[in-house]
Amino acid sequence: MARVVVLDYGSGNLRSAERALQRVGADVEVTSDHRAALEADGLVVPGVGAYAACMAGLNEVKGGVIIGRRLAGGRPVLGICVGMQILFERGIEHGVESDGCGEWPGTVERLDAPIVPHMGWNTVRTPEGSALFAGLPADTRYYFVHSYGVRKWELDDTGPLRAPLVAWAEHGGDEFVAAVENGPLWATQFHPEKSGDAGAHLLENWLRTLN
Repeated sequence: MARVVVLDYGSGNLRSAERALQRVGADVEVTSDHRAALEADGLVVPGVGAYAACMAGLNEVKGGVIIGRRLAGGRPVLGICVGMQILFERGIEHGVESDGCGEWPGTVERLDAPIVPHMGWNTVRTPEGSALFAGLPADTRYYFVHSYGVRKWELDDTGPLRAPLVAWAEHGGDEFVAAVENGPLWATQFHPEKSGDAGAHLLENWLRTLN
């Protein structure tokens, strides 16, 4: 049974994520303990609320260090919602710019849509060869609730290494990054733990990648 830590840094639907992972067969611990987070087979970084507040909480438990050390060793990390957004270089909310973890270049900014927040079920345009979305039909809907997102993918994908797989979604005519698969680092803007059977299937796909 895969051992998964849901990182507790004062933000996110911790118990919802815990229950969803248990549902698909993971041995789950919700904790901010540094050693447990480093040694787990998989680490889930949830997040709800303001970008700056999430980064402050993450820094308090040295979450960026944990994520970086895990990725340096090829250990899987899954970011969810703001837990995905903080993986990018920066976030801008209400004119305030905050530094993120910097695992990917890019800016989290307010969606340019007539109605914000983007709340409810939506489809995702998935990349060819995706392991995260394997076995899920193209018209599958996932649950979103957010006002901010990454509207431009800025990473140079022309190098010798395998380029990240990026999924996109659209709300009110505005496109944004819905998910990323980049080696051991995966992330979703939507909430798998709130996406019913589709979300459970997606979490099972992630669990299959754990050592």
